Formats: sequence, C-alpha cells, structure tokens
Amino acid sequence: MSTTGDSTLGGQQPRKHYGITSSISLAFPREIDHIYTQKLTEAMKPFGVFEGEDELNHRLAVLGKLNSFVKEWIAEISESKNLPLSAVANVGGKIFTFGSYRLGVHTKGADIDALCVAPRHIERTDFFSSFFEKLKQHDEIKDLRAVEDAFVPVIKFKFDGIEIDLLFARLALQSIPDNLDLRGDSLLRNLDIRCIRSLNGCRVTDEILYLVPNKENFRLTLRAIKLWAKRRGIYSNMLGFLGGVSWAMLVARTCQLYPNAVAATLVHKFFLVFSKWEWPNPVLLKQPEDSNLNLPVWDPRVNPSDRYHLMPIITPAYPQQNSTYNVSTSTRTIMSEEFKNGLTVTDEILQGKADWSKLFEPPNFFQKYKHYIVLTASASTEENHLEWIGLVESKIRVLVGNLERNEYITLAHVNPQSFPGSKENHNENEFVSMWFIGISFKKLDNSDCVNIDLTYDIQSFTDTVYRQASNINMLKDGMTIEATHVKKKQLHHYLPPELVQRKKKVKKKVCVYSVSKKAKLYPISLLVHIGIEMSFDRLLCFQRLPSKELPDASSPIPTSNLRVIKNSIRLTLNR
Repeated sequence: MSTTGDSTLGGQQPRKHYGITSSISLAFPREIDHIYTQKLTEAMKPFGVFEGEDELNHRLAVLGKLNSFVKEWIAEISESKNLPLSAVANVGGKIFTFGSYRLGVHTKGADIDALCVAPRHIERTDFFSSFFEKLKQHDEIKDLRAVEDAFVPVIKFKFDGIEIDLLFARLALQSIPDNLDLRGDSLLRNLDIRCIRSLNGCRVTDEILYLVPNKENFRLTLRAIKLWAKRRGIYSNMLGFLGGVSWAMLVARTCQLYPNAVAATLVHKFFLVFSKWEWPNPVLLKQPEDSNLNLPVWDPRVNPSDRYHLMPIITPAYPQQNSTYNVSTSTRTIMSEEFKNGLTVTDEILQGKADWSKLFEPPNFFQKYKHYIVLTASASTEENHLEWIGLVESKIRVLVGNLERNEYITLAHVNPQSFPGSKENHNENEFVSMWFIGISFKKLDNSDCVNIDLTYDIQSFTDTVYRQASNINMLKDGMTIEATHVKKKQLHHYLPPELVQRKKKVKKKVCVYSVSKKAKLYPISLLVHIGIEMSFDRLLCFQRLPSKELPDASSPIPTSNLRVIKNSIRLTLNR
C-alpha cells in the first residue's frame, strides 16, 4: 500500500495507491449503499454463510488445544534429541491458520486449514511418525489419516468435531516464538521445497489481508462472491474454475480499486471490473518482487509455459505463482459469461428492480445444452469409492481439454457437482458417482455430412486415470470409469425429476437411427451426429429400429451396448 507523490490541482490530497495502480474511485458510501449492504447480508443468511458465536468459540477452543498439543510434542522430541533443558523450555512451536478461516469468511461446518511450524531440529519424518502416533492416542481425534506423498503433504483429522487439514514446515530457527511473523521472505532461505509450499498458504493469506484497505468490507464482499460462485457452479480449482484463494484475490483487487466502498457497491464493481477484464492480462495485488532466493516464480518473460495461462491471477507472496493454471478455454468462457450476467443482475438490484436473492439463483445446467457426456466412476466398496472418485475428479479437466481440442466442439462445460448413480442404471452393490459435461458443437456451413468421433478423446482420458491409479497402487477390482453420450431429453433416466425440468414437447421433423449391417463394436464409443434443420437447431439424428433390436431413442444407451457405425450416422441438412 502506498501513496502517489503527485497531487492534483487545487491543493487536493494525492490519490492513494492500493496495489499496482491508483484507485478508480475514492467515493464514500451513501446511506442507500449501507441499506443495500444490509439487504445483501440478510439475503446470504439462509445459505449458512455466517457462523454463530458458539461455533466460533468452539473453533477457537479447538485451535487452542491443538496449539498446546503441538508445543508439547515439540518439547518431547527436543528432549529426546538431547537438547539442553533450558532450550527445551523455550523451543516453542506454533499453529498458524490460513485459507477461509484465516480470511474470516468460513461457513458453518467448514474445515480449518492449519500449519504446524517447528524449529530446525524437528524433521518432517518426526511429524508424520511420532506426531501422527501422538494424535492417534488423543481421545478427541477422529478420522485420522496422513497423505505424506501429496504435492503438499498433510495430516487430516477431526478434532472434537472440527475437520482440520494440518501441514508442516520447519524453519531454520532454534525456537519458534509466539509472535513469529511468516511474511518475511528471509524465512524461506535454505528451506526444503515442501516446507516452502506448506508456508505458501499462510503467506498468501496474510499478504491478501495486508493489501486490502478495509478488512470488514473485503470479508463481506468475499462471502457474497464465494456464495455466488458456488451457486452458479464455477467454484472449483480442481475442475478448472477458481478456488477460494483466487476468488479472494479478485475481491481484494476490487477493494483496492474502490477502497472506501461498502460491500453492496463492491459486489457490483466486482462484476463491472471482471466482466470487462482483458484476459490474459494478469490480476496483481502488488508488483512482484525478487528476493534472490532462486525460487521459480510466475514470469511469462522468462518461462514460456506461463505465456499460455488463460486467466492468470498471481499470488502476492514470494514466490509468486499463478493460482489459476487449471483454467481452460471453456471454463474461462463460462466464467466470463457469469461475470456479465452478474453485472446485469446487480445493475437491476441497485436500480431497485430485483432483490439480492436473484444473484444467488442457480443456473439450470441441465436445460442449457442439447448434448451431455455422463462420466461415471464406480467401485465395489464405500472406502474404495471415496478414494477412486477423488482421483477421477482430479483428472476431469484432462477430459475437458481433450474435448476442447476436438475441431467440432466449441465448449465443454463440466458441472462441479457430482451425483449418486441411479438404481435404474447401476448394480445395487456398486458405489457410483456421476459428473455431467455439457457440450456445444460448432455450427457447420457448406457440409452435408460429418462424423464427430469422441472415442479417442474419451479413451485417452480413461487411460490417463487408470495409469495414474496403477502408478500409485490404488487400482482395485471393481474400480471402473464409463463415459456415455446422452441427449437432454434422456437426462431424466440419470437424475431426480426436480433437477431436470422437462419442457413441453414440440413436434419436430422425424429423426431416425441409420444402422448398417457391418457394425464395429468399440469399448467406449461416442459418435455424435448433428442434424441441422431450417431453424439451425441442432440435434442427434437417428433411425429408430424395432424395439427388439435397439432401445427406444428416448432411453439411455449403455456404453457397453453402443455400437459405432461408420458412414451411416451422419450430419443431415434438412431443407
């Protein structure tokens, strides 16, 4: 945060810099802005975004216990390593929080991201062995599990009902005082890369809070934007949308541009700014700094791969990274449309034409597209299923990327929400999750016939998942992936009626299956064929065979039964 040296004419005060540019407006809120902000707060309450005082106090108590527990463990390990008793008494240790809890925007029942900081003589192996065993012995610790080989290693557990993800970092210090500040870059010198990654969450969160002009306005605005993003289906870093820290940085940048505005105004300005943002220009909260520690940082001038990032939002703490490297062409397009829609809705709200509840209305994803891919992950036990869907979900963006590269596909829209498999389509003894990907196809000109074969795109994705599962020894009997193409009118076979609002049927031209006698069977087969009518409406063209030979066109066709017929299902232009 800085102040510009140039003042304006007439003896006015110089404009303040919050971030890398001067503010767009320093206007203070009017009475009506406070009224709209209060209405915004009331509109969010039914969604459970505000935690009660009792639950907040419970979290504070749990964190206090965990902090004492960590200090006790560090003292025990220090003594076992023959440190002098005077050093053991002052060795310290501390729990830091980061993420939504540290930002002050966590919701009811949310987990806590935390970091255990230890002095230099405490090894990472100590954390995942003796500390893990000490946690096991604690009566209030449940669901304990370690993920030591993760990119950022973590111990997960419930402490008196509160879910905690605990990272570990050791600093090159003899002791860890209670007043330790993690923002200094010098702390990173000579650290193991896993410790640097573990520290990153805390350092980024603290830097964001430091760089916003008004923390309370920032927090209320961020609560609103996070709720909006979740309701609109664009909150998921894993699937190529934005995660919590990215949304926080966009809101923080808005606050820097309108430093005196209250939440209602900031929500509106958020949509104004980012509906007009010229991606891939990066969003920065401060000028990147080089601390001469030779750590890799986001810099498209130096790193060619950084030049291909579509929607860069750069973390403000060294080493600066792009928090949105998973964003794809499709997800950026979807989010850009949502920013524009959010601007339209907030315009209406601030003009008194709509209520804040309209902003949080979910889209009807299952009415938006005419074609969908249903991705199904199955396992034979609940434990295997939880493990399996975690891996499959982490790779869905690979499938989206494959689909985007298909010359006939303009958009692949994955719904972040997964759904349980229906009994109608799956074995009762299976544990099943489904994801839905809406597909938009390119409008074709001057072409009478085209086959769009997605077999390779799907097979490449499933091979990637199975290979990864095999490499980490996860793959077990009963773990399967299937991908099936369905039309919008077939979705009711997969989803509850309330999710699929079927419109009244409109009579259309007869579309038929056309089946040749020489049919080749593919293990995973998706040949999509589009019929273009005079209205330029697109739909699959099939010839309906007798019911004994094939299911009715309105029924879902299991992947195992779908035959790919070359040169017989074709794009037809009806004139």
